[in-house]
Amino acid sequence: MADNELIALFQAIGLKEQRAKETVKNKKLALNLQNTISEAGITQSGCDKSVGDLLYTLASTVSKDASTHLGYLARAISDNRLNSSEQVAAAIKFAETTNEGINDEEFNRACGVGVVVTPDQITAAIAKHLEANKDALISERYKFLGPLLAQARQIPELRWANGVAVKNELEKQVIAIIGPKDERDVVVKGKKKDKESKSTSISNQKIPTESKTNSIPNMFFEGELSKLHKPGGNKQVKPELMEKHLKETGGKVLTRFPPEPNGFLHIGHAKAINVNFGYAKAHNGFCYLRYDDTNPEAEEERYFDSILETVEWLGFKPWKVTYSSDYFDKLYELAIELIKRDKAYVCSCTPEEMHEMRGGDSGGERKECVHRNRPVEESLAEFQKMKEGRYKESEVTLRMKMDIQSGNPQFWDLVAYRVLYTPHHRTDDKWCIYPTYDYTHCLCDSFENITHSLCTLEFRMSRESYYWLCDALEVYKPVQFEYNRLQINNTIMSKRKILKLVTEGYVKGWDDPRLYTLPALRRRGVPPEAINGFVQDLGVTTSNSTIQVPRFEKYVRDYLDAHVPRLMIVIDPIKIVIENLPDDYVEELTVPFKPKDSSMGEHTVPFSRIVYIDKSDFREQDSPDYFRLAVGKTVGLLYVPHCITCIDVVKDADGNIQHLVCRYENGPGVKKPKTYIQWVAESSRHNSPVCLHEARIYNNLFNSENPAAQPNGFLADINPNSLEVATGSLAEVGLHEVVSRKTKNDYESVRFQAIRVGYFCLDKDSVIEEPHSKANQLVLNRIVTLKEDPKK
Repeated sequence: MADNELIALFQAIGLKEQRAKETVKNKKLALNLQNTISEAGITQSGCDKSVGDLLYTLASTVSKDASTHLGYLARAISDNRLNSSEQVAAAIKFAETTNEGINDEEFNRACGVGVVVTPDQITAAIAKHLEANKDALISERYKFLGPLLAQARQIPELRWANGVAVKNELEKQVIAIIGPKDERDVVVKGKKKDKESKSTSISNQKIPTESKTNSIPNMFFEGELSKLHKPGGNKQVKPELMEKHLKETGGKVLTRFPPEPNGFLHIGHAKAINVNFGYAKAHNGFCYLRYDDTNPEAEEERYFDSILETVEWLGFKPWKVTYSSDYFDKLYELAIELIKRDKAYVCSCTPEEMHEMRGGDSGGERKECVHRNRPVEESLAEFQKMKEGRYKESEVTLRMKMDIQSGNPQFWDLVAYRVLYTPHHRTDDKWCIYPTYDYTHCLCDSFENITHSLCTLEFRMSRESYYWLCDALEVYKPVQFEYNRLQINNTIMSKRKILKLVTEGYVKGWDDPRLYTLPALRRRGVPPEAINGFVQDLGVTTSNSTIQVPRFEKYVRDYLDAHVPRLMIVIDPIKIVIENLPDDYVEELTVPFKPKDSSMGEHTVPFSRIVYIDKSDFREQDSPDYFRLAVGKTVGLLYVPHCITCIDVVKDADGNIQHLVCRYENGPGVKKPKTYIQWVAESSRHNSPVCLHEARIYNNLFNSENPAAQPNGFLADINPNSLEVATGSLAEVGLHEVVSRKTKNDYESVRFQAIRVGYFCLDKDSVIEEPHSKANQLVLNRIVTLKEDPKK
């Protein structure tokens, strides 16, 4: 079928147009789904979305061992015998163990066909479940909700119950026992522990038997992640491989976060970090940080350091820090073994020739490489020459002998090793051949006994080659599961494009707060808790989507509103002289750092004859719909006992305003003003105001939602007003106390709300000689506005 016909076919079973198009791009999945629809007998008629979703689930998850029974499974769905994803998963598992024809009775029993779990049965089973866990529920409250739900799904009586009905009943009964959420259920971050020294090699540490699982998000007990297999549930090419695996791990969940150290992490990696570390923690397991350092040309020490620092900044601690290069010797030995098994060969084709043999740009006929069937001994000798440096770069490669005629491009004899004369940061010049990601990744997962290889959707087609290589070498095979990436509009996350922005001066480094790298978001002042909360609430699905910037900023704003103090800042000051106060008048006012929250504390600010307000709060020409200061108009000053009235405007010879003359309305009979504005006062005794070196206002770096789609290139879409720098801004003296809370070089940890202006943090460009010193040069970054910007 042509692509447009496949899209129409997939839409006929209920897929939305965008998802249908994404599916067609995945050649293997598209073929599987087409065959599944055909086997279900609905190619012409289509079906309801509920049936179509199950057919899609079958096509995307059916294993090789179960695929021989694809027709039976597809018809079981179209005949409405299988009505849930849980039943489809059970059907696939049943089919894997059946070599001949499927017995209907045994199949129905194994898959819950015809089993109806009534609402009363669900209510009773949940009540019994909660009664058994009542003490823990009362103690842990809503932190225990996720584990309770996960356990409920394992109750035999509820195996075939409607998942939504089980969840709703559980939540209903939990509320009846402990009441709705209150302040006890707010997660409070503990003090940061001292960093432990980095591990530079694999330790022989054994897997501990216990680990605490506090404050675990429900995303790991609901949706796609709740359906993943338990350790030991993934079939191996040899049973003894699983026996050895379980003996070494004790049945623990082991995951890994495997970044390439060729750039800084971005917000998309925050999801990968949360998923991998969080899934392990949710199941009392452990997560590696493994650097995929197989490309020395692009790797730098600063990237390694930044990655670990960023992971820990987000609040996660790797169980072990490892490197793909730790396994270079073992990977090389297995490459020789792969050749000996006649499953790899040395190829002298150029990259262009490989491309043409794979069908070229036109997607034409695919042909085997002329070197594919060379004798094993010849490939071994050639591979040895590669290792000895007797070939130029790109002259030869070691390729895996897979299936060039497969519908999956990730099965077209992928390259396993290439020649590269670049010293490695850890192995120096020991190697001049380096393994590829496609060869390295699954084997390192195997070496480290990973139970769940969690990765994003672009690796879906790699799953088949991942499993093929493990089975070809007869090593332990983890399970790969793919989930949707975190994508945000109005930005780019391509390392190549970010590098271009940096090198051509459009931004000031990888941590420029206009970018969405994690170091940039950190410098901008975005709290790690807000990032984690955003990621966790989005959850995990198996279809891609793009998130709007305002949705992310709402999480940031909500967190800051609850956790940071409030100060008065005047970005663009205009001077006011209060003519009816004495020249030496100074009144000390006690001001809370956050109204209605005494835990934030309070501080003293001076009020004097000379104060400053923001120019945006004054107009020379008044109007009925304007409620701030104008000539003849009265406004309130926050926290000041009485209001002020503007009685004159003093200008210079060029007509520029020098200052306003106001009257302090401290007499009787003055009406309460409609508006209160922020201000700062002049008082030498209090070192007030605090003069800011710069206040940096950050806006979207790009004008459109998809900069990459711009006809003239993404650089043509840059917003010329993405950074506005205000100089001469003033702050109240409470800023000194807030700045004094800074720890070491964590400038961005100094966060506060500038009342009526926005949320700000301290930038690392600040120069702080000593507390309260006028020599300090404070630079502020705006984190987010107080409200969502309608222009976004």
